Amino acid sequence: MENRGRTMVQFAFYKFDAAWRRLPEEQKQADKAAFAAAVEEAADEMMVRCYTTVGIRGDVDMLLWNATEDLDLFQKHGSRLLNTGIGKWATQPYCYLSMTKNSQYKDPTEKGAPEGRRLVVKPTGRKYLFVYPFVKTRPWYTLPLEERQKAMYTHIEVGHKYPTIKLNTTYSFGLDDQEFVVAFESDIPADFLDLVHHLRETEASAYTQRDTPTFTCVQTSIADALDAIG
Repeated sequence: MENRGRTMVQFAFYKFDAAWRRLPEEQKQADKAAFAAAVEEAADEMMVRCYTTVGIRGDVDMLLWNATEDLDLFQKHGSRLLNTGIGKWATQPYCYLSMTKNSQYKDPTEKGAPEGRRLVVKPTGRKYLFVYPFVKTRPWYTLPLEERQKAMYTHIEVGHKYPTIKLNTTYSFGLDDQEFVVAFESDIPADFLDLVHHLRETEASAYTQRDTPTFTCVQTSIADALDAIG
């Protein structure tokens, strides 16, 4: 498929049946090993980052943040994961699909930045990832571009006040139910809370239709994520 240099992005959340934890220990170890091997095999063909949500949200246990230029790899490896080991006990309450693209809004601090740098997903490795789907109201898109640029400039200014946070914005128009998926990386949860609180006061925020559910995820290895489940 031709994406013109863009990257497909997937935020795949998994929930595992509590009954699995009551299986014999030997069986659980074998199941986890098979699932971990499938994740490592996927990582040979695309970007894969693992996060745990155990003890943080009740409806999901794990996030796999995936990125590749080949959409078919999501299906290939997603199917393998669900049909091996603990994957047979898994459901996917949420799975968001999106794609990278260059923003139409200008950030004055990024003059001279390499063209197309937003087309590649480059996680920073910070401990926490805050993820949510995002939808703007239709009236936002009827505003003249100049007005939207002005509103976004204030939005961008606020973001630059929190250098401990890295924003990853991807686009879902026509690909999934939401319009964007935003993923913020940080080592300091308090900074992210303050950022979101501050953003609520901007003009652009008034045109938000939906920005939930919100997931707080902790980066970890696939082995440790599975151990946290049982």
